[in-house]
Amino acid sequence: MTAARLVVETAVSEPDEAVAAELWSLIKPEFLAMFEWSPTRRVLLFPKQHPLFGRKYCIARGCGVKAENTEGLCNTCRKSWEEAGRPSLTEFSETPRDRLNVSYGECRVGSCRRPWETKYAGICREHNAQRTRVLNLTVREFLVSPDVVGLESIGPCSVAACTRERHSVGPYCHIHDRHWRKLRQQHRSETGAMETEADEQRFQLRTPAIPFGNECSLRGLPDRVVAEVLLGLQQRAEVHQAKTTVESLRHVTASLVMNQAESIEQLVHSELTENAQGLYRQLVTLGRRARITPESERVKDEWDTSVFGFTGTLRFGKILQPWLREATKVWAYNELPQRRGTATKSAVQFEVKCVTVLSESLWLQRPGDHGNDPSVLSRSDICGFLNRMMFLVANDSMSAKTRRTTITSLRRVFGKMRGLGLARAGQSMQGLPDDFAIHLEDIPAPEEPDPLGRDLPVEVMRHICSHLDELEHRSAREVRVAVELLIDTGRRPDEICQLPLDCLDRDAQGKPVLIYTNFKSNRPESRLPIPEATAAVIMAQQERVRSRFSGEPADKLKLISAASRNPHGRRAFNDQYVSMRHREWVLALPEITLPLTVEEGGKLVTKMLPFDRSKIFLYAYRHTYAQRHADAGVPIDVLSELMGHRSITTTQGYYTVVEKRRRDAVDRLTTMHFDRHGNKIWRAAEVLLEAEHMRRAVGEVAVPYGSCSEPSNVAAGGNDCPVRFRCVGCAHFSTDVSYLPDLEAYLADLLRSRERLRGALEADDWAKAEAMPSDEEIIRIRRLISRVKANVDDLSGEDREKIEEAIGVVRRARNRVVGLGTPRIRQPLPDIRPDRSA
Repeated sequence: MTAARLVVETAVSEPDEAVAAELWSLIKPEFLAMFEWSPTRRVLLFPKQHPLFGRKYCIARGCGVKAENTEGLCNTCRKSWEEAGRPSLTEFSETPRDRLNVSYGECRVGSCRRPWETKYAGICREHNAQRTRVLNLTVREFLVSPDVVGLESIGPCSVAACTRERHSVGPYCHIHDRHWRKLRQQHRSETGAMETEADEQRFQLRTPAIPFGNECSLRGLPDRVVAEVLLGLQQRAEVHQAKTTVESLRHVTASLVMNQAESIEQLVHSELTENAQGLYRQLVTLGRRARITPESERVKDEWDTSVFGFTGTLRFGKILQPWLREATKVWAYNELPQRRGTATKSAVQFEVKCVTVLSESLWLQRPGDHGNDPSVLSRSDICGFLNRMMFLVANDSMSAKTRRTTITSLRRVFGKMRGLGLARAGQSMQGLPDDFAIHLEDIPAPEEPDPLGRDLPVEVMRHICSHLDELEHRSAREVRVAVELLIDTGRRPDEICQLPLDCLDRDAQGKPVLIYTNFKSNRPESRLPIPEATAAVIMAQQERVRSRFSGEPADKLKLISAASRNPHGRRAFNDQYVSMRHREWVLALPEITLPLTVEEGGKLVTKMLPFDRSKIFLYAYRHTYAQRHADAGVPIDVLSELMGHRSITTTQGYYTVVEKRRRDAVDRLTTMHFDRHGNKIWRAAEVLLEAEHMRRAVGEVAVPYGSCSEPSNVAAGGNDCPVRFRCVGCAHFSTDVSYLPDLEAYLADLLRSRERLRGALEADDWAKAEAMPSDEEIIRIRRLISRVKANVDDLSGEDREKIEEAIGVVRRARNRVVGLGTPRIRQPLPDIRPDRSA
């Protein structure tokens, strides 16, 4: 075995006996019984059929070597099986063979307690000498000879970690004897001197055991280290459901033996295999977590947040002033249970980082005491910090958004610290003046939000959905299902990843409903209507999970079930893993190009430009879901309920009326603007002036199928029309091609009303005449529709495509504006998966 180099930290500070007793009290007897553990022998026998600790062994009788192929045989036995003409595996596995495949075992002579010398004969050195020199028999004849009797053991190998017996009168087993001879020769050739007793003692203490079968030796390790390893294994199996191989554990224990570690935590670095390094880190972490409590963690400068119900580490070591560091710990200890959602630890760590920025400012700007005395601080130190923040922004060391967020967070944190009484006598902030505070006016004004929003265009969504098969091939089926559900439902990533298996239900009408947990709002039974196609994705995944974990209770299984460390189906892929796999897939997608309008030579032209892939992330699907429904005219209160928000204000931040797109679309429709007679109004204009945009915004009001510029009606918000909405007969009325569907719908409504009135038998003639739509209005609207369509038909194919795109943008923006009491048809959701059906 290649020796592993490890860096050893300082000596263990806690008493070994007390710690070892505490660790052993946490190890369950049934866990030890599973490994056939004996306190005297100290060897772990990994159970062969266990889902987490077992593995497949060769089915040949007496072999015991790991199976390497589908037949269940090791490579040596498979070769023998092929040489024998491939008989039935059952017959082959029960046939005794002279040659053994295992590397170590007791002599095959009955009642002999000595190890065999070679696996070809399978008998010890003394019996082999008797067979060849005295009796001159074959192995089979020798084993049944009445002259052969068993021999007593010579004794165990003198290497502390070894589990083998001596093969001769020497102090070591066969393998360690060979190692010691080699080391002696190397020592003599390098130094020219004989080895000392100290050298041999070091060899006996620091040499690891010889690997064998499913055994892992913990001999030669202190009692505390043995307990730490066993407790870590127990927690790894129970908490993480992680599979542990005997080979990886052997690497770890060998490193512990070679360095004579007094605690497993002393090993901070090792040249181990990748699997062994991961196992070692988990043994250290899980063993430590089994002993810690929130009260024991809160006094440290680095917290393991698992004891608070989160994952990861919370670090306070970079806060340079002791009083500020202790105050921040108290604040964090009170803040953690008040937060919700899976990102709580990250949010608290960010605010700790904000305190670190203030700490650095105090250290730099107060060379005398570096801010260590809170009683001498004042408002001038806050001003120095605020000026330093401006300097960092000007120096491009910090963004303006980070500056604002940092100052805002510090104001909140310090307000909470004072509210906790930390400035009182005897507390960490004792003597801190009241003027050492951040005021509301110190917070910079927020930047203007991105006018284009965070939603993804329909063309991008279609491109993404058309390549979902590649995502499945690059990662796993579960990752693809998670991304599909994120696209279809607009849920948060952690809400999708943590879906239970039974997350699909039907409402009273038989329509599918998704049942999920809204972690952020603490709603465990949230329900979301979903289309049948999405329900089909969920049902297909449910079938896969049930077939994979057929013996497990369905109420314990996860829909997005993890591929590894998950023998019982109770662990799901986390959203960070899905996000990482999604990012790799997005970067590997073919280039996405979109038609964008740019200005060249004073004219607006449309070009196909690449889309920025950094805008495609998991949370963007939630914004896209909100924008899609807002564009379709879903009311804000309904959309807020769909999004699972407590406040409508929160929902409004998820979609936007894109002013830039709307203005570009209005400019594009400029030449398609008509008066009530169907005559073009802006025949020569290509782009509206800025003043004209403003004039139209304040001098017009929307009417059912156009706009009105009559001053009194505009002032009344469209509710003071003197001609009772007979718009086509009014000189203040105008329309454009985007209102064509509304004009056609209004004409159809007039025709239906006329036919209905003509068929009414019980109404007086004067009532019918008053209610009857006038023929002049019908003729006028027909003529207007005809002229608008004729102008559209005269356009080239490219221009017509641009006009249709502009119409879509303008109509989506118009659907968000409250109408004048006239019925409005909700726009359908854009189909981003035209190839999919339920």
